[in-house]
Amino acid sequence: MDESLVNWLASVSKDPFAYVLGAWEWGSPGRLANFKGPNYWQEDQLKGIRDRLQSTTNLTEALQPVLEATASGHGVGKSAEVSWLCKWGIDTLPDTRGVVTANTEPQLKGKTWAELGRWHASSITKDVFKLTATSYYHPEYERTWRLDQVPWSKNNPEAFAGLHNQGRRILLIMDEASAIDDIIWETSEGALTDKDTQIFWLVYGNPTRNSGRFKECFPGGMFAKYWHTRSVDSRSIDFTNKEQISKWIDAYGEDSDFVRIRVYGQFPRVGEMEFFNAAEITDAMSRDATSSLTDPLALGVDVARYGKNASVIFPRKGRDARTYPRERFQGLSTVQLAEKVFDANFRLHADGIMVDGGGVGGGVVDQIRHKALFCYEVQFGSKDMTPHRSFGSEQERYANMRSGMYGALRAWTKSGCLPDDPDLKRQFMAIKYTFNKRDEIQLISKEDMLKLDPDLELDDIDALALTFSNALAPHEYAGGDHPHKPNVEHDYDPFERYEDEVRAA
Repeated sequence: MDESLVNWLASVSKDPFAYVLGAWEWGSPGRLANFKGPNYWQEDQLKGIRDRLQSTTNLTEALQPVLEATASGHGVGKSAEVSWLCKWGIDTLPDTRGVVTANTEPQLKGKTWAELGRWHASSITKDVFKLTATSYYHPEYERTWRLDQVPWSKNNPEAFAGLHNQGRRILLIMDEASAIDDIIWETSEGALTDKDTQIFWLVYGNPTRNSGRFKECFPGGMFAKYWHTRSVDSRSIDFTNKEQISKWIDAYGEDSDFVRIRVYGQFPRVGEMEFFNAAEITDAMSRDATSSLTDPLALGVDVARYGKNASVIFPRKGRDARTYPRERFQGLSTVQLAEKVFDANFRLHADGIMVDGGGVGGGVVDQIRHKALFCYEVQFGSKDMTPHRSFGSEQERYANMRSGMYGALRAWTKSGCLPDDPDLKRQFMAIKYTFNKRDEIQLISKEDMLKLDPDLELDDIDALALTFSNALAPHEYAGGDHPHKPNVEHDYDPFERYEDEVRAA
């Protein structure tokens, strides 16, 4: 390193705020053109850490673990703050060791670590430290001066048990910490036992759960006295999308759990909860497929309206959603998709075709009807008209048609049969719900879920849910890939007389 850079890094070793101001060219053309530095809450945290390190001359007191928990709404700059502190922690003190984890491996690799990569590439130490797919380190001291990303697993908490660095600095950062299992928190506490060591345990996340270790860090919680906490409201940040925030408040209600979590940065009253039970989904994917010949066969058709998403045709015959495989298509026009639906109907003799009619789906509905096929047009956002009595979900109140169909699907999974497919299970477990201001069950909308997690795919489960939009009556010649009564029957047989003459001869 250049000597002047070495001296500067040493001078900000106890001042992360000064490091952040000096490590990037704020206001320069590009992503920092409209920024003069950290926003108010980021500055507050950076200065708070600085003050903890500089406020006392007593070594033991100065080196008490720094525990910081930040709950926030969406889009307030958590990932940037994580990146700055990762770089400050490693860049400014030799032989620092650290670990970064997140709620899921895709979040850790695709967002947290990717954001670190963007900030590293534009920093003044980009040519000094090396960033790989899993580590950030000084090339000459790779074993002792490094930060690693570590996906967590409650079946292997020991990965977090060996974070010790006696007499130096330890950095432990958890992103989207509300969803990290308690056992990982408990194991990580072992790093707090090193004496005369700078220890920074920094946790961030949307406060999605009203229980667990993240919640217990905040006032009223079991561990609150050990943690310095803050809540950040998305509305207080200059660069958040105020129009989107306004839509969320209008759609879910100003005191709904969704708005409390995603906008206010406050913990929910009940929680943004998983809609499906994991054990029930596992059972549905493992039980034998059974159906009766009289069970009607429904085709659910979800129409793709996003670039990478797929259009899906999902057959379900009674309690069986496995025997007849779903079909996925990408890049099809409405005419082409209607042809695929026509072919599936011809093969399976469907008793009902249920099509998502929102957006471009209306074109598919028109094309199917143009082929003289009847289909149900389903609007996900319309009033709930799901035949709940037919599916055993009549005891609950739903905010809209989508929520109602999913409610019927949830009741069906208790005895239904699903394909044994990990991707489909991930889709089931991604569905979250809250209660609106009328205390009706309201799923987090597909559009909002994709805004919060662009990598999420929900096409298959939406197509399956569509098969519950209308009730179909059982009958003797119900759909399926088996012999059926001819579509047209004639009493007159033109060959009957000829056959009689042959027999007589």
